[in-house]
Formats: sequence, C-alpha cells, structure tokens
Amino acid sequence: MTPSAPAGVVDAHHHVWDLSMRDQDWITGEELAPLRRDFTLADLRPEARAAGVTSTVLVQTVTVAEETPEFLALARDSGLVAGVVGWTDLTAPGITDTLAALRALPGGDRLVGIRHQVQGEPDPEWLLRPEVRRGLTALADAGLVYDLIVRPHQLPAAAKAAALLPGLTFVLDHAGKPPVAEGRTQPWADGLRQLAARPNTVCKLSGLVTEADPRHWSVEDLRPYAETVIEAFGPDRLMFGSDWPVCRLAASYAEVVDAARTLTAALSGPEQRAVFAGTATRVYGLR
Repeated sequence: MTPSAPAGVVDAHHHVWDLSMRDQDWITGEELAPLRRDFTLADLRPEARAAGVTSTVLVQTVTVAEETPEFLALARDSGLVAGVVGWTDLTAPGITDTLAALRALPGGDRLVGIRHQVQGEPDPEWLLRPEVRRGLTALADAGLVYDLIVRPHQLPAAAKAAALLPGLTFVLDHAGKPPVAEGRTQPWADGLRQLAARPNTVCKLSGLVTEADPRHWSVEDLRPYAETVIEAFGPDRLMFGSDWPVCRLAASYAEVVDAARTLTAALSGPEQRAVFAGTATRVYGLR
C-alpha cells in the first residue's frame, strides 16, 4: 500500500523553459520530441498541488548565464518556487563577485545553489581541475550548495572533490544516473557509496524513471537502485525530486510521486518526512 503524502512536500528538482525566449539545444531526436514545447510554472502548479507539493526547487537547464537571473525573478513572483539552483561559470576569475551580484538581483534570496552539466564534460576528473576547485570553494564561502549532475563513471571524481572540499555540500542529482534499463548496479553502486561516505554529500531520489525503459518500467525495476541509495545516504541525506517535465518521457508527475512513496514505504513517518520535505528544506535553506 502506498503511504499518504506527508504534509508540505518539497519537490527538490524540476525545470521550466520557454522556447520563444531560449532554445533548449539538448532537446534533439525523436525520443526527446515530446519535450520540444514550453513548460511553465502554470503547467506545473496544478500537478504539484494535486500531489501535495507546497514548494519546489527550480534547477538550471542550459549553460547560459542569463537563465539564472530569469529563474530568480520567476521564483520571487511564483509563490511555489522556494529555491533556485542556477548556473554560472565556476572557472571564471570573478566567481565571488558574480555570486554576490546574483544575490543582489530581484529574487536573489532564492539562490540556493549552482549546477554545471558535468555529465557532458569529456574529462572524467573535471571536478578536480584547480580552476573548478577554486569556483567550488567560492560556492562554499557564499553558503551555497553544488548540485552534481554526473554519470556513474564520474562518481569517483565527485567523491574526491567532496573530500577535498568538506565545507561545501554536494547534492547528487538523479542518484548519479544508474543504468536502470540495463538492470545493472555496478560500477554505479560502488561509486555511489564512495560519494555517500563523505558526510557533506546528499542525494536526490529523482530521475530514475527516465533511466529505466521509458515505456515498460515498473516500480520493481527501480527498487534495487532506490534501496542502494537509501542504504548509502539514509533518509536525512535523501530528498525527493520529480525531474518534471523530463519525467514525462516515462511517467506523469503523479506517477513519479507515487513511485517515490512506494519505494520509501518501509521508512518510518519521520524518515519519510525527511525525504519528502525535511532534507531539502535543511540542505537548501528553504524558507
């Protein structure tokens, strides 16, 4: 039986985009074609409300500096978005000033973290480059977190970066993108545990449905990966995210929420509340 929704669910990971404002150049090919349309907060709001979601974290989609100020202004006026994980060039010499400038913008108080598309970097140790470490240090000094979007082969470098920067909280998006469709857990599980061994790391229970077979997945397909994540991080370092609207390639918003509740049904009430609200609220400092 699926447990009822905890009060005040936080969706710690979703996106929006307006193609008339900016192209999403990653949306290519037939498989991603359903995403080639606008997705707005007006589209999300009724689905979130029906799932008991009261606040969200809006996450960057493209490596374009203009997107982050737009997201901050959107969050300020939304009544739904409590935090923004934006993008800025971590390797830029003026990163400290850039972060301060973002915080001074309308909605700048909603800036909670920064993300870079590390999954697209050809260097598996990109996170360990000196100029990247300098930028990550600036994030820590600013009291922001760093969202990790990596593939399994990049998890060891992420673990090393977390060890080198104990003052920075690293939030792993989509559980490190395990090979659900292939039915394998290794080497993903070993890399995940290396990262989880660092106390300054957190994981999102998100994105699993699109790593599975999008047309034929079941909750049982996701279970080995969810259980590995729960065991490695524990509920106090685990947060739910829908990955809407990308999740729509495989499941509706309601189906993603129901799957997450089913996968965490064995947890106690307080543990479920941590996954569905408490961890995200604490880690991102949501108001």
